[in-house]
Amino acid sequence: MNSTDRRDDPVLSMETVSFDYGSQSVIEAMSFGVRPGEFLAIVGPNGCGKSTALKLMAGLLTPSGGNVLLKGKRVASMRRRAIARELSLLAQSNEAPAGMLVRDLIGMGRFAHEGWFTANTKEDQRHIADAMRIMDVETSADRRVGELSGGQLQRCRMAMTLAQDANALLLDEPTNHLDLNYQYALLDVARKQAAAGRAVVAVLHDLTQASLYADRIILMDKGKIVADGHPSDVLTVDRVEVVYGIRTVPTQIGRAVVLLPEGALR
Repeated sequence: MNSTDRRDDPVLSMETVSFDYGSQSVIEAMSFGVRPGEFLAIVGPNGCGKSTALKLMAGLLTPSGGNVLLKGKRVASMRRRAIARELSLLAQSNEAPAGMLVRDLIGMGRFAHEGWFTANTKEDQRHIADAMRIMDVETSADRRVGELSGGQLQRCRMAMTLAQDANALLLDEPTNHLDLNYQYALLDVARKQAAAGRAVVAVLHDLTQASLYADRIILMDKGKIVADGHPSDVLTVDRVEVVYGIRTVPTQIGRAVVLLPEGALR
């Protein structure tokens, strides 16, 4: 982390960003920013544009309109390596070469920091070791990727993301394939990364988990932001009914907003 980063300036921001697939509008005039030390969760029904928004933020897609800014620079005009030094993405895809060693997979997170004569430095090794320790995959370091379960691979891919040591972490449905204990362990890691000063953006499906871990939630529907704010302010009964089509009964437990289906309580 760069100690000169101002915590009141967004690390990453969307300025009236739109995106179309052919003639179909997927994202419409989306604007928001995420600051150092903030954990932002993006929630909404399937097909609402959550993952597309994350890909736009990562520079994997080019906006049809508006700009994505990374530390004040247009992502569309930046080189991939320059983006990767500042931003790391845990995508949904679980694909990785089956014959690759886990330690080499995690080491791929250091690619953006390597030069012609600086591959696998002591600093690289330190970040790789730290990432494996944080994600509790040290005992899998010498295993082949193809030998791992889906959950083990997801934890290794998260370790690769952490090894990148970027100022912003983008996590697309990071709890996929994970047992419940590892879901919460990964979200604990994400929150600690934000507490350490990083900007963290996670696409999540579980509204209770989002409210428990995120400082702020963006609720999306049909390519637009429906609400943006504190979890308890965003996840209201009326909004959830409009967006998800289900009437719920809310319960607040500490930070968590628990929304139970009204029909199941009869």
